[in-house]
Amino acid sequence: MRFGIFYEHQLPKPWNEGDEARLFHDALEQVVLADRLGYDYAWEVEHHFLEEYSHSSAPEVFLAACAALTKTIRVGHGIRQVIPNYNHPARTAEGLATLDIISRGRLDFGIGEGATRLELGGFKIPAREKRALALEAAEQIANMLVMDPYPGFEGAGFSFPCRNIVPKPVQKPHPPMWMACTNRDTIKVAASIGVGALAFSFVDPEEAKAWAEIYYGIIKSDQCVPIGHAVNANLAMVSNFSVHPDRAEAIRRGQEGFEFFSYAVNALVAHDALPGRSTLFADFQASRARSDDEIIAATKAAARNANGIGTPDDIREHIAAFRDAGVDQVIFLQQAGRNKHAHICESLELFAAEVMPAFKAEVAEREARKAAELAPYLAAAMARKKWMQPLADADIPIVPASRAKAQINEVAK
Repeated sequence: MRFGIFYEHQLPKPWNEGDEARLFHDALEQVVLADRLGYDYAWEVEHHFLEEYSHSSAPEVFLAACAALTKTIRVGHGIRQVIPNYNHPARTAEGLATLDIISRGRLDFGIGEGATRLELGGFKIPAREKRALALEAAEQIANMLVMDPYPGFEGAGFSFPCRNIVPKPVQKPHPPMWMACTNRDTIKVAASIGVGALAFSFVDPEEAKAWAEIYYGIIKSDQCVPIGHAVNANLAMVSNFSVHPDRAEAIRRGQEGFEFFSYAVNALVAHDALPGRSTLFADFQASRARSDDEIIAATKAAARNANGIGTPDDIREHIAAFRDAGVDQVIFLQQAGRNKHAHICESLELFAAEVMPAFKAEVAEREARKAAELAPYLAAAMARKKWMQPLADADIPIVPASRAKAQINEVAK
């Protein structure tokens, strides 16, 4: 089992001077700590205009800082908005390759499309077309990272001439590709295009097992036709995360923040928004069904708390259930709502000391067994891939240095 940490950079109101800066610098300290403790991944989302819920609009900047400050932890776009109106595919490819170089080959690339009208409308993206636009762009980004030169493209979402995209990434053929998934349908899409599934939904181990069976069933079938130049067969699932020797204290430290996260995800899709005047956290507090004390009282008789908030024993069983369900990585949502920096660091340290070692000891054998089992299926999937054909040297178009030369060339034709 691999372990990751995940950032939306949530900042509930009221806002005070310096709060945003403190949020980002605290997050950097947490990533540095996670690197030292042996966590495997630091994931950062990309969202735009989502006040209180996510102030992470430039993940490439945050991840570059993470890469410069750490040694072994992988840095992941979880996810990068790849639709051209958000980020032109050539600029995304350039940024990915540069970040892969800066991190010395520690980058993972998750693709996403956005879900809210605030984001889609802000960039004039038709909601009904977003999936197709994202997949088209993602495939071309992979081609840009690999091909020398990139032959050019005419598609539904963008057009681009022949150019050589530089630099090229350290990882070959390119950083592992993932896709944001929120339900069984998107799990199927991720598997069908040969990318890892970043499951950003809070599901129980039984549902996780169903997702794993769906995902790996498609990976092993003729439905898997990769969009990248390699298959990344992995399933990662997000989890709440607040660990303390006293379960009641773990709930006091983390429950409200994670409830806010879930509330906000739904509210941003379902509720109208007034830009610059968000009342998201206040609305959440007014709607909250139970207090921390009521939740603590309800869990006192239980053998454990099963949602990632609790004692080391609680979370050990929680992780084991996901492992047994076929999940490859658990990503901890430790920064949510008003969760405190000191408490986040204490949870990271306690988990690393008391829970992580036993699961990490299983990694090498489990991943070797998985690689051997999947090898023939991945080879078959790559054989089905629809490759963009490279240009012969004689077919690479000359790019005139000036308009005058272009006109002369046109007349010569």
